[in-house]
Order: sequence, then structure tokens, then C-alpha cells
Amino acid sequence: MSWASWTTSGVFAGTGGVRTEEAGILSGDLTVHTTWSDGQASVAVQYSGSTDWFTLTGSPVPCPSEEESRTFHQSVVEAVRAGEGATVPPVGAGPA
Repeated sequence: MSWASWTTSGVFAGTGGVRTEEAGILSGDLTVHTTWSDGQASVAVQYSGSTDWFTLTGSPVPCPSEEESRTFHQSVVEAVRAGEGATVPPVGAGPA
């Protein structure tokens, strides 16, 4: 089993925030966490400093490699910064 994870804190969600499965729209100072395991990437967000994590709408997604999942994580961070009710971007889209 192979896996990797990335966390980026201090990501300010753009106007309209991000859409989560459990809590609806979140906005403000967020932490973004991506976990890649055996060909799948899962994305969660939380208010920075909080203990509760929320699944970003559209997660998990197929992601073929650890390297691609790192690029995917950066795409998610950029989508959060853009706001507008952001959800998980397509894998392979690359950072904005």
C-alpha cells in the first residue's frame, strides 16, 4: 500500500467560499488536506486551528500517481483561494 498526504494552512477562501459535504459552505481562513492512497485522492478542509474536518464536495477522486496527487493538491488550494462555492477540481487540471 502506498500513500502520501499534503496539508496547506492559512488558505483564505475567495468570495463564496468552498462547498463541503457535511457543513455546506465554509469561508475564511482554511486548512486544506489531501491524502493520496492507492490511486485515489481525498480532500478535506477545516477552519485553520479547528479540530473538525469536512469533506470537500467531489472528493474522493481517482488519481493515478503520488506525483499527480501533489499537483492536484495545489489545484485544490488554488480553487479554495478562488472561492465561488469551490468543489474538487478535475485531476490533471494543474494549478490555476
